Amino acid sequence: MDAIERHILEQVADLHEVPEGAYNIRYNGKADGRRSTANIDIVTKTEEGKSGIDIIIKPGTKNESVHIPVVLSQSGLKETVYNDFYIGDDADVTIVAGCGIHNCGTDTSEHDGIHTFYIGKNAKVKYVEKHYGEGDGSGERILNPVTIINVEEGGHMEMDTVQIKGVTSTKRVTKAVLKAGASLEISEKIMTHGNQYAETDFTVDMDGEDSSANVISRSVAKGQSKQLFVSRINGNCKCSGHTECDAIIMDKACVTAEPQLTANDIDASLIHEAAIGKIAGEQLIKLMTLGLTEQEAEEQIINGFLK
Repeated sequence: MDAIERHILEQVADLHEVPEGAYNIRYNGKADGRRSTANIDIVTKTEEGKSGIDIIIKPGTKNESVHIPVVLSQSGLKETVYNDFYIGDDADVTIVAGCGIHNCGTDTSEHDGIHTFYIGKNAKVKYVEKHYGEGDGSGERILNPVTIINVEEGGHMEMDTVQIKGVTSTKRVTKAVLKAGASLEISEKIMTHGNQYAETDFTVDMDGEDSSANVISRSVAKGQSKQLFVSRINGNCKCSGHTECDAIIMDKACVTAEPQLTANDIDASLIHEAAIGKIAGEQLIKLMTLGLTEQEAEEQIINGFLK
């Protein structure tokens, strides 16, 4: 593991060494370490034209985790990777993904990860995904994740995504289907600056009675960056759904929020909220009276907002 790979792994997966438990590290398009466990099996895909892995988690697996970070340091490398997760009934696990790009060249580096989850009955999954970019080259750093979520009866998924530095452009697509009693919690945090672009597109179909979804996005747009947030919550039965987008806009940035609700059943209860605005002057003044500079006050407010 070289210095660049080690640094990126710290940023996207909080790894300072090889993790305990199951893991698969992908570095510049190739496997750079893998371990399966008695309850979590990681296997290479055999389908022609599909690069990626299958992660099979046995029913009843508790208090285990799997790390699957990706690192790109080769300028000009572009890849599409398919990872499928099969989580058995009654399991309770944490999955840590994420991708970091170090680009010191002039060519575009891009990672498009397509993750599909099959979450069994009464299973619980916490999924953490961090995106990060760095490098002093002029080449772009592009990340386009696709997440497809299928939750069986009584299952639950908590999805926590973070992208706060260095990614030139990203288009995130998330699609979920929830069966009876299933629930989904999504928390998204994004910060863009310069001429960066970030787009997120969520679609949740609540098909099972008493299913629920809560989609929350918080973002900060600086410089001349642009952000687009689209959220579609479809209630197709007795269910409850909530989507919320809060954004801080600064400088000459642009933020667009498009929350959409569709109730196809009289017992569907759906709510959306959206707010875009600048940092309140009184917040800055209050912190500056405590001895902070304006820049320090802004940073503290932003850090608290994205916490």
